[in-house]
Amino acid sequence: MFRVSRVSPVRMKSVTTPHRPSRAGSRRAATSRSTVGRDVILLSLGTLVALVAWLYLVRAAIHFGANARDGQHAAWALMTLAIVGAIACLFIGLMLLSELVRLLSHRRGNTPPPPSGGKRAAR
Repeated sequence: MFRVSRVSPVRMKSVTTPHRPSRAGSRRAATSRSTVGRDVILLSLGTLVALVAWLYLVRAAIHFGANARDGQHAAWALMTLAIVGAIACLFIGLMLLSELVRLLSHRRGNTPPPPSGGKRAAR
């Protein structure tokens, strides 16, 4: 039904330049700089910015709430926006903080054990 044709093996020529030696068979990977230190700094700064923004928005919400209780009806909308922004900043700050803790614990070699696979994996 299907025919398989035999193809003669073709010998491939090596493509090396006379200026660079061939690295065929080399087992070492190219060395790359670790970006863990830079990641720690960026995550720390991001967490700090998010938490400072959260603090500012919480204080603004308190201020707008006091104005709203004094009879300024537009302050209710501003207070609501400040509260939603504060919630978002706190969420982002906590997410960045958890990533920072994970990165620092991985850097020290304190990796958590892999999760078990359940009853079937225990057999």
